[in-house]
Amino acid sequence: MTTRLTRDDVLKAVGHADDVTIARIIASGATVTELAEAQAWLANDEPLMNAGKPLATGRARELVDILSELEPGDEDDVPGAPSPPTAPQE
Repeated sequence: MTTRLTRDDVLKAVGHADDVTIARIIASGATVTELAEAQAWLANDEPLMNAGKPLATGRARELVDILSELEPGDEDDVPGAPSPPTAPQE
């Protein structure tokens, strides 16, 4: 029997998520195993691909998409971060 994710499961795995994101993760219908798989893909997909693992699909893929929104990218603005300096206009 596979166990669906609970709020506690999500908080243990992704402590910095807001309530909406936690609800989206739970609503995906994913299991604890699928959440762990999604986190493994996010942490470093190269070793998984080198080991011949297929790319995440189904609910694990959905979780990868949701969890990747939590990670600020290089081009994403981080709330509260200072703006980069601009050159003076002449």
